Amino acid sequence: MNISTVGVLTPAGSTAELDRLGDEIAELSAHLEAATARLLDLIREFDIRGGWNNGFRSCAAWLSWRVGFAPGSAREHVRVARALGALPLLSHALASGELSYAKVRELTRVATPETEERLLAVGRAGTAEHVARIVRGWRRVDRKAETRNATWQHASRALHVYPDEDGTVRIRGRLAPEVGALLMRALVAARETMYQRRRDQTPEPDPPTMEQQQADALALLAETALHHGIDPGMPGERYQVVVHVDAAVLADPEQPGQSVLEDGVRVPAGTSQRLACDASRVVMRHDADGRLLEVGARTRTIPPALRRALHHRDRGCRFPGCGVRFGQGHHIRHWAQGGPTTLSNLALLCRRHHRAVHEEGYQVERFPDGELQFRRPNGWLLPDVPPRPDLSADPAGVVRAQNEAAGVLLHARTAMPGWLGELLNVGYAIDVLHPFARSPAHRGSN
Repeated sequence: MNISTVGVLTPAGSTAELDRLGDEIAELSAHLEAATARLLDLIREFDIRGGWNNGFRSCAAWLSWRVGFAPGSAREHVRVARALGALPLLSHALASGELSYAKVRELTRVATPETEERLLAVGRAGTAEHVARIVRGWRRVDRKAETRNATWQHASRALHVYPDEDGTVRIRGRLAPEVGALLMRALVAARETMYQRRRDQTPEPDPPTMEQQQADALALLAETALHHGIDPGMPGERYQVVVHVDAAVLADPEQPGQSVLEDGVRVPAGTSQRLACDASRVVMRHDADGRLLEVGARTRTIPPALRRALHHRDRGCRFPGCGVRFGQGHHIRHWAQGGPTTLSNLALLCRRHHRAVHEEGYQVERFPDGELQFRRPNGWLLPDVPPRPDLSADPAGVVRAQNEAAGVLLHARTAMPGWLGELLNVGYAIDVLHPFARSPAHRGSN
């Protein structure tokens, strides 16, 4: 039997052409990584300055709407942008095209100002897969170190709530890390709900401090928990908040009259309008001296069947870029002003955006074809889908020119790792790199 070997010969010219294509791919990729560093810098500044705070619940939500990032990718970009603010070495390595975004994304999961230099060396030496494996090993060692404190943290949990002499309530306590993180995230969400500010809004003369915002957010969390039935066995009436508002004030906030809670504390007429959009209603008639003459039966502003139809049609908050699944029925033309409680006059809005429409100057209008149009307080249209930016016919050339103008000189080997093909021993690498791994306590636990 004759066995012949057939080889595939590549002409020298073709090999050179492929090498050129490979170099171009590597160089352009380095330019894109440098541009990504600039993008993250912009995202971090935009996030810190609250540029997304014009109706969106977070910077990630704004990115998802304005830029088209998937929600998970948007959250990761914000996380990495925030982390790089305290990691100048990794930030510079990305900006110079030396490390890819994929590597930096992994390294920022564990890097601190004390450890970023050694982790930068990991990024330079290994591939993205190597970096991901070392980061996973690093986090396992972190978990072992944290376990030593877990028992003490659980045993020391406590919450003290007691009234002070002036009637205020003091709160002091200690929570386990995961419970504390849950509470802090909830407080952040509540603060964002209560203190949304449009980008061009004039600053308040005496804005609330962070501590005051935290207190307000905690009150909102308590209200929300009770509203959603934290104790369904108790009578619901006990947890209801009652607002007394005159019909004239409900129809026109400029009219004189009462808009007060049951204990007599006044609330803005816009707040009463928002609450009355989707709540139980009891009509009381008084004489000229204020004496109660008649109390009508309690009725629901939006009947259950209509509410189901509203949720089925809108499928979530209709405010552009939101989409929170559950919300409140909003009367586009308020029922107190003659607006009907019909499906065509209703729109589903989450709590935050319902407040924005009633109390922060946002406007909503429904057209004859059923489409909704939202406007900012200054009258600018808020589109469902943002317009596409104008792009150059040669976007890669624009990126190259911007990097070169910034003094970032890149070539095909800028981001090439120092890996020579040897096997990666993750355990050995962690023992060398991780500060806890070298401690006697850790060695005794292995």
